[in-house]
This record gives sequence, C-alpha cells and structure tokens, in this order.
Amino acid sequence: MAGREKQQVLLNKKAVWFDEDCPGCRVDRRKAERRGIPFSDLFYLWVVVLGTALPISSLFPYLYFMVRDFHIAKREEDISFYAGFVGASFMLGRASTSYFWGIVADRYGRKPVIMTGTIVVVIFNTLFGLSTNFWMAICTRFLLGSLNGLLGPIKAYASEVCRAEYQALGMSSVSTSWGIGLIIGPALGGLLSQPAEKYPSVFSKDSLFGRFPYFLPSLCISVFAVVVTIVCFSLPETLHTHKGCNRGSISYENLEASSDSCDLKGKIGETDGKVLDSKRSLFSNWPLMSSVIVYCVFSLHDMAYTEIFSLWAVSPKQDGGLSYTSHDVGNILAISGFGLMVFQLFLYPVVSNILGPVTVSRIFAVLSVPLLASYPFIARLSGLELFVTITTASLLKNVLAVSITTGTFILQNNAVTQEQRGAANGFSMTAMSLFKAAGPAGGGALLSWSEKRQGATLLPGVQMVFFILIVIEVIGIIMTFKPFLAVPK
Repeated sequence: MAGREKQQVLLNKKAVWFDEDCPGCRVDRRKAERRGIPFSDLFYLWVVVLGTALPISSLFPYLYFMVRDFHIAKREEDISFYAGFVGASFMLGRASTSYFWGIVADRYGRKPVIMTGTIVVVIFNTLFGLSTNFWMAICTRFLLGSLNGLLGPIKAYASEVCRAEYQALGMSSVSTSWGIGLIIGPALGGLLSQPAEKYPSVFSKDSLFGRFPYFLPSLCISVFAVVVTIVCFSLPETLHTHKGCNRGSISYENLEASSDSCDLKGKIGETDGKVLDSKRSLFSNWPLMSSVIVYCVFSLHDMAYTEIFSLWAVSPKQDGGLSYTSHDVGNILAISGFGLMVFQLFLYPVVSNILGPVTVSRIFAVLSVPLLASYPFIARLSGLELFVTITTASLLKNVLAVSITTGTFILQNNAVTQEQRGAANGFSMTAMSLFKAAGPAGGGALLSWSEKRQGATLLPGVQMVFFILIVIEVIGIIMTFKPFLAVPK
C-alpha cells in the first residue's frame, strides 16, 4: 500500500495501521480512539430506520376502509381478504430484491443503498396515498418494497459503526426505531386518514384530502423521508476499500488482534471454536442460516399480528372485534410506541448484556403466549376498561416482539465477516419478506374466515386467530434451542 497515506494508532500496546484513504478504516480509527457511546451515530441510525419503517404498516388502520372504498369486495366479510393482498404486496416486492441490494451494499457501500431507499419512500409512498383503485394500491406498494433495500445494509452498518461493547445498543437502536415505526406508522395512519370526516373544520370534502382521504398520512411520512434523505449525507461509509488487500474483511475487532491489517486474510470471530472464513458460502454457514430461519418465523408472527390487530380492532362487535375507529387504533398504537422506545433504549441493552440475546428472546417469546391468549377475552370488555386493557396488552406485546427481533439481529451479524454482512442481511431480508408477505395475506384471510364461524364449538370466532398466532410463537420458541440454533461466539 506504498504511496497511500497511513496513520498509526497505539491499540492494546500494538501499533495498528489505518489507511486514511479507506472510509472503513476512518470509522475503525474513530472507534479505536473514542471509547464512549456513539450517540450521534445511533441518532442517525434511529432516524434513517424510522423513515423507512413508517410506511410499512401505516396503512393497516385505514386499509379496511380503503379497500371498502375501492368496491372490490362483494360482502363486508370479504374486505379483510382483499386487504391482506395489499399488505402482502410490499413484502413480496422486498423479498424479490433484498439479496440483490445486499450484494450492492457489499460492492459499492452501505451509504448509496441507504440513500436510494429513502428516496424510494418519498416517491412511491406518496403515490400509494393517491391510489384510486385496488390494483394501483397493489403496484405502488410492490414497487415501494422492491426498490427499497435499506433494512439489510442498515443492520450491517449498525454492527460496523459501533464498538463491540455497544453492539447490542446499536442493534437495539435499529430494532427500536423499526418497532416504533411499525407502531407510530399505524398511529399516523389512524389519526390522519379520512381527515375530511374527522376534522371537517380544517379539511373540506372538496379539498385534495377530501377527494383522496388516505393521502394525508402518506404525505406526512414522505415529507419526513425527505428530511431523512438529507440526514443520510452525514452518514460515514463503513465499508473497507483497500487496494491489494482483501476488501471488506477488516474491522476494528480484527485490528485488535493484528498490527498489519492486510495480514488478516479475511478471517474474524469464532463459532464453536472455528474461525469464520470470509470466503465461506452463506448457505453453508449454519449459525447464520439457523438465526435467519428463527428470525423468519417470528417475523411471520409479528406481521400477521400487526395486520390482524388493526383489522380486528375496527371490526364490528358482533364479528368479535372491538368496533373501534381508525382514530382509536391510532391512539393505542401511539402509546405503545412511546413505551417501546423507553424500554428498548434504556432497558433492553442492560437485560441483553446480563442474559444474552438468545435467552432474552426465548423468555420474551414464552411471555407472549399467555398475553395472546387473553385477547379474545379482552374483547368482552367495554368503555374505558377496554381501552386501558387493550392499550396495556398492545404495549407489552410490541415490547416483547421487538426485543425478540433484536436478539436475532445480533446473531446474524456476528455469524459473518464484514465483506459478507450486506449480502447476509440482504438474504435475511429476502427470506423474512417472504414470510412477512404471507403474514398479511394469511392474517387477513384468517380473520375473515374466523368472523364467519362465531357459533363454532371449537375455538369460535377470533379465538381461532389468536390460537394460530400462539402456535407460530411456540414453533419459534422451540427453534431457539439446540441442536437447531447455532450461536456464534
């Protein structure tokens, strides 16, 4: 690397060389010199992930009414069935391209892919709010998912921009922002949709928002995405770009073990005593594959729950629902989002460091089972008692779900080297998106079917829905144990 500027840092009484022409080395040097919590980096992560998470589930509180207004369902009981396909189209789009975006991130850097994703949110989320028919809604959601490959690279980025002792905090920032986005998004959708009906003194029926009753929440999220795109310019690139050296194989943790970064040959970390090889196939890396599969199972559950909860809450009482308005659902989810933020930022890193991510995920998944079983009985309440109880249950459920996801994020990123991290997270997103695509479609169809069997002897009405959610959760719990799950050290 003659002729290129290098700077020497004394690390653990060893001289370590950082290539100042390499953006990844500049980040690693900063991590070596600064031992405090990287608050500015965590803030950027939080804002970027929130910007891409908001549109994913923001449609769920008003999707029932949106599909109704499209007049594609012949019966009221069929509305949830068609709504499921609109919800699934985003995940199908993301599943089709996530692995590609991960490879692009490993080749050209995390930052270009991240910025592309935020721009895509601005364009296609806006167009979705202007949808005039069922197929336009399907197409715009599919394009929003397929052209936004941000989530995989941002998880890789979070593990690379933080020192090892703060990795749980970095991953918690991603999952917290992601979880809050999946909660605040529906809250915005519930509060801002149909504004001419909810706020007639502000919005007239002849205005733009009166003619497009579901445009306002999409517009607000898109404006926020514009701000996020501007913030992305401040993100430092973490990918290593060394000439004459194994590109992408060097990280701060590697540099602790060597005085010459180019002698590392792309090896980092251990799994059951074996050194991880950067050239190893992702598909033969069982610690990665097992954690991805566990992540997919819990993601299927979470996405199905997210859609079912919103549709169930606005369904009529006689069908087993709560007869809430989209505004009521928005209030519940907003409270849940605030509680989730407090827990993930201040409590999860402490709990994870004490018990470990696997144990935390396992315990929280077990706690989710009795909580889900209580939902059909909560529907029998009314008034303030119902609102307080369902809000508390929603808060607890979202805290448990996001904490489980955070644990699987950590496992996935510890199972590979940096040069494979983008592709690994891209593959994880592809697999997860396929499962999540089944969540809304299956959840909507399941809820529609259950509402037609109120008089059944075995698990009547929505009891069947929550029973199936419990079964999926139990399958995920079983898969967190050996010999299925291999935990990287």
